[in-house]
Amino acid sequence: MRFCFITGHRPNRFKFPENYPRCDKIKSAIRSEIIRLYEQDGIRGVWVGGAAGVDTWAAEIVLELQQQKQYHDLELHVAIPFTEFGDTFAPQQKERYQRILNECADSVVVCKSYRQDAYKRRDYYMVDRSVCGIAVYDLDKSIRSGTGMTYNYAVLKKKLPVTVIHPDTDSIIK
Repeated sequence: MRFCFITGHRPNRFKFPENYPRCDKIKSAIRSEIIRLYEQDGIRGVWVGGAAGVDTWAAEIVLELQQQKQYHDLELHVAIPFTEFGDTFAPQQKERYQRILNECADSVVVCKSYRQDAYKRRDYYMVDRSVCGIAVYDLDKSIRSGTGMTYNYAVLKKKLPVTVIHPDTDSIIK
């Protein structure tokens, strides 16, 4: 099975809340790119990291696509950084996270307990099992982030094609 990973920032890194129209445009761009990769590149599995924000949005998009006959074989896989991940989520996010875990094809806990590099290990785990990626990321900003680290690992170390969706303009860069 051919996999794609999806990475992006948590909600606090965006200039707008999830119910803002800009977020709907980002979600639409993610959905369009997943469909393109499914139809043109034979992607049948999607890895997400389970965090609030882009990970959650992408997971919910994959689960919604699975309900359509033409995408019934698209699978969602969740890489969880450590066992207790999600315990401190706000109630609404915890509910979304639990639904995603209940409906995904597979979830993998990368580290048994929290450790300083657990998120990095989770991100590398997803990249190492993928043939391409989608990153909701601003290539022009040099902020230190897990999204940037994941993007760089995929592109520079693994030489994977990664589609970038700009978080402020929702433009797609391939």
